[in-house]
Amino acid sequence: MTDPSNHPTDRSRQGRVLDPEPKPDDRLDTTLRPQSLSDLIGQEQVKENLAILISAARQRGEALDHVLFYGPPGLGKTTLAHVVANEMKVNIKITSGPAVERAGDLAAILTNLRAGDVLFIDEVHRLGKAVEEILYPAMEDYALDIIIGKGPSARSIRLKLPRFTVVGATTRLALMTAPLRARFGAVYRLDYYDIKAMQAIVRRATGKLHVEADEGGIEEIARRARGTPRVALRLMRRVRDYAQVRADGTVTREVAREALDLLQVDPLGLDDLDRRVLKTVIQKYNGGPVGLNTIAAAISEEPETIMDVVEPYLLQLGFLDRTPQGRVATKAAYEHLGVEYNEQTQPRLL
Repeated sequence: MTDPSNHPTDRSRQGRVLDPEPKPDDRLDTTLRPQSLSDLIGQEQVKENLAILISAARQRGEALDHVLFYGPPGLGKTTLAHVVANEMKVNIKITSGPAVERAGDLAAILTNLRAGDVLFIDEVHRLGKAVEEILYPAMEDYALDIIIGKGPSARSIRLKLPRFTVVGATTRLALMTAPLRARFGAVYRLDYYDIKAMQAIVRRATGKLHVEADEGGIEEIARRARGTPRVALRLMRRVRDYAQVRADGTVTREVAREALDLLQVDPLGLDDLDRRVLKTVIQKYNGGPVGLNTIAAAISEEPETIMDVVEPYLLQLGFLDRTPQGRVATKAAYEHLGVEYNEQTQPRLL
């Protein structure tokens, strides 16, 4: 059996401080997790829609409709699932798509749910087909179909389940099957956070962890955190360590700048891998267009790492364009890297 930690994509991302996927040292984040909608910072439209959904369900005394959150990793999908359970005053059971390998595993989870409980399924797009077939009637009819026996004597028994809520989270909405997506009554996309929300998140975290920080230090961390709370909290802990060892323990703008420069995180939140991708497109392939697999081979990284982790933020900054012919570096990318931009070197795409 292959050790998942030996997957090349996993190895290439283990050392990235800006990787939005959870890491073992993120365990402190549980103490920082908001417990209610009023504690949440940012995602105002999602919060408002959720508040209406929850309030209506509580007034009717019903279980909440099934909810799906999607968007890049690190933006708070798991946190929102816990908030939903807290606001509904019910228990939450947590699992993930890859963890539910057999239909029997899901059946065991479903039969242990109580009325109104929240079942949170992370990476719901990775559920197996046989497991999904069990989940469909459970979500739609609150029933579990079980086959007893084999061959001609086999018979089907339908068990009634209490009304419960499935909260799904995925980073790859397109990989979810259409029947599964259709069974979620409320679907919300989480976007990257703006700078004000990021500052508020860092400020709240420094208070919770008793870290001395001034507004300059908080702003510097927030500005380089790629609009992702998980990354901001990780950077804050690294800056705290630097301030403790190399300074007087207070996170100032200068201390934060020195610490983040040491981590090779630039003022826009790009790290060495981001810059290598841009430099490859600009210097090796004349600004593009160039294919994803070609970029990955040129810098010895996995295509999935570039597509899922690097590209979304570069696209958001306007440093990279996706075209039918491939990836193209924009004028802003040239300027950020200090490379002269010659418009004639960019092929005209028709």
